[in-house]
Amino acid sequence: MNPVVKTRIIKIGNSQGIRIPKLLLEQLQLSDEVELEVQQNQLIIRPVRSVRQRWDEEFQKMAEHGDDHLLDQEPTSLTSWDSDEWEW
Repeated sequence: MNPVVKTRIIKIGNSQGIRIPKLLLEQLQLSDEVELEVQQNQLIIRPVRSVRQRWDEEFQKMAEHGDDHLLDQEPTSLTSWDSDEWEW
């Protein structure tokens, strides 16, 4: 079980904040930007995750398993605009 850490709410300009001990920041891998959320009367602090985080690893796995082919078929009929104006 993780120990409980007490801290104080401090004034920061016109706002208020808390100091998070370095040990907790390292343990949670928190950096410059975090997400805050209130759940069941508790404040949840979590690292911001990139929407595309680890996509490169997942694409590599797909390629290794031969599962990286296009799902869309070639269009059955092109319009004159598609063949004359569009540059692929």
